[in-house]
Amino acid sequence: IASRVVYRTGEVHTAFSPEELYSLVPELAELARLETVEACSVFSEHMTPELWVRIAEKVAEGLNAGAKGVVVAHGTDTMAYTSSALSFMLKNLTGPVVLVGAQRSSDRPSTDAHLNLLSAVTVASRSDLGEVCVVMHGSMNDDYCLIHRGTRVRKCHTSRRDAFVSINEGPLGMVKNGEVKMLREYRKRGEGRVEVDGRLEPRVLLLKVTPGMGADLLLSALELGYKGIVLEGTGLGHAPETLFPALKRAEEEGIPVVMTSQCLWGRVNLHVYSTGRDLLKMGVIPAEDMLPEVAYVKLMWVLGHTREPQQVRRLMLQNLAGELSPRSPPTPP
Repeated sequence: IASRVVYRTGEVHTAFSPEELYSLVPELAELARLETVEACSVFSEHMTPELWVRIAEKVAEGLNAGAKGVVVAHGTDTMAYTSSALSFMLKNLTGPVVLVGAQRSSDRPSTDAHLNLLSAVTVASRSDLGEVCVVMHGSMNDDYCLIHRGTRVRKCHTSRRDAFVSINEGPLGMVKNGEVKMLREYRKRGEGRVEVDGRLEPRVLLLKVTPGMGADLLLSALELGYKGIVLEGTGLGHAPETLFPALKRAEEEGIPVVMTSQCLWGRVNLHVYSTGRDLLKMGVIPAEDMLPEVAYVKLMWVLGHTREPQQVRRLMLQNLAGELSPRSPPTPP
């Protein structure tokens, strides 16, 4: 959202200071008194777990200093990773934490930055949310934005303005004509102090399962000292038997392996086919209806708190920040 095109080369560069971002949408002054703070200034593909913690600390500082809500301007590529991380790290939120970005740079006629930022500030200043969320265009037109739960959202198109979609549940709400309308149950703002639980284990690997995949990648990860592995399995959460030796070794070494699905919609079920039951016998943890990137971030957070296998399993299967649900919708929205 804080970028512009260098027309001589056609490249997009981060360019606006926080103050310039504010001046980009003067209507913001009618909504709220803004204070701008720079936590970091990097393209989102360069985000790290350390920067997630830094952002969380800045968010907590702002809310504990009396801010009614916080808007985090973020690049769209890895916004869902950051929204997941903040969802697990921030405790007892006293106001909304709203991530917002733009698919088109803010100096282009087709930019979505204006409506996205205006809608994000509307949610932060006028709603009673006590969750981390993502606010982005809900259609290709400049008519409304959707409010997505931070642990349920994914960027599903490289360039469309309505690229962000809530997966396995509908959006939390929408912003239209300056009004916030909530569409499903949500956590409301609390009272007291916001706390940051930023203990993360960054040595977690997210790996996509492919036909004929050998065990060497997983074995190498174990030898390199990775503390947890998340697999994007096929279908209901399957992996070829060529991976079984590595999975058995991971279980022997106490390295948790979490299974998600490449299908995104629906849920992992390792009880249907024999392959799934074999994976369960090797200690693989089914991620239910969690998105792969959410399971990846959550496993970092869980391993930052415990390495005990049963505790890891228990926490991964416990709904901590709206990332799990007992049932998934039968079809995508």
